[in-house]
Amino acid sequence: MDKIRCIIVDDEELARDLIKTYISKIDYLECIGTFENPLTALSILKTEKPELLFLDIEMPDLRGTDFAELVSIMNTRIIFTTAYSEYALKGFDLNALDYLLKPITFKRFLSAIEKYPKDNVIKKDFMVVKSGYDLHKIVYNHITYIESDSEYVHYHLTSGKKIIANQSLKKLEKLLPNNFMRIHRSYIVNKNKTTGLKGREIIISEIKLPVSDRYFETVKKELFNN
Repeated sequence: MDKIRCIIVDDEELARDLIKTYISKIDYLECIGTFENPLTALSILKTEKPELLFLDIEMPDLRGTDFAELVSIMNTRIIFTTAYSEYALKGFDLNALDYLLKPITFKRFLSAIEKYPKDNVIKKDFMVVKSGYDLHKIVYNHITYIESDSEYVHYHLTSGKKIIANQSLKKLEKLLPNNFMRIHRSYIVNKNKTTGLKGREIIISEIKLPVSDRYFETVKKELFNN
């Protein structure tokens, strides 16, 4: 089963940190973003389409229940979090997966997570990347490698096309599927596209990419051990 990608929206920093810590304790969950303001979370909800949203109800700019109605057309399931039990009925009216009353214990958190229909997680074979004002749907298998360039990354595709986006390799490492691997501070490669290792360089067809000392042994072990 693929990991269930989660978003946390809560105006309280302590609450966000607690839920993020709980998520990190469960191997099939992955937190891909935390937000203080629900409106700033809309973009990643639309582009990444996470499977699970932990959503506070009582927030200054927009109530969680109102925000939930905005994202109701997406396939993201919602677990409401709040300090006010009187909102529970409204939460379930919105077809919420569960309703967690603060302070949230890990035991209660687990109980809510168990309600998620894990067998229904759909594996995505693509990612959506914003380049300037444009959005690109990039199939993972079409990526040969990703190169860092200051505040930008270059997606090098099998077609020869290159897409530039304002992202960081560090964040991408956490979002990419397991067939991608960091080999250098400036490079992530698609393991399925590598064809050889010559000295301290990875070969991808006619392309040679440097492998840093930090990653060299891992690269040899994962890619070139029988």
